[in-house]
Amino acid sequence: MNRSTKSRLTVKQLSWFPGDTLFEKIARCVCRAGTLPGKELFEAWEVARRVRRKFRGGRVVDLACGHGLLAHIMLLLDDTSPEALAVDRHLPENAHRLSEALMKSWPRLRRRIGYVEADIETIAFSSTDVIMSVHACGALTDTVLEKAVEVGARVAVLPCCHDLERCDTGGLEGWLDGPTAVDVTRAARLRARGYQVMTRRIPEAITPKNRLLMGVPDQG
Repeated sequence: MNRSTKSRLTVKQLSWFPGDTLFEKIARCVCRAGTLPGKELFEAWEVARRVRRKFRGGRVVDLACGHGLLAHIMLLLDDTSPEALAVDRHLPENAHRLSEALMKSWPRLRRRIGYVEADIETIAFSSTDVIMSVHACGALTDTVLEKAVEVGARVAVLPCCHDLERCDTGGLEGWLDGPTAVDVTRAARLRARGYQVMTRRIPEAITPKNRLLMGVPDQG
């Protein structure tokens, strides 16, 4: 199975996920909805399970959410989160089809997932939120981090499309390639703002842009 495929999963791929694990049940819902590339399924799952090992509870805010799969998985992995908000400037027309497929299998998700078509700057955040984004392009990742820091919320980002003209490299280009310099500088900036930083990777077979940056306000 090519986990980096950008082809949509459909009912034709149901046989790829025959088991009874939570991931396979989610994957079958994605196939039935027929809306999502395989790559996005694997990315959302790998990010969500790593984040949930560190962050429990809280409202989940999935920024630059696309179809909003990450928001749904976060609630499935930890039912103590009361709700999730999926935010994108332009929501896909079929985003709700995916949501309905998941809610059909897990009715407890109903009335707990909200979709908002808006700019990130218009969203009101709280210190108890878990603010997330998978592949917010370029400097948008920095906006996500800044919004989390402003309210002292937990945050997790999987950056992509590093804009070396707009993103801060910290002067590290002499030692590191540009995208790595940007992400290292992001981690350093979080620490300087009083955050405990955690770094992980999702499998490179899914995406080479696989660095997961997590931060939680230091309670010390």
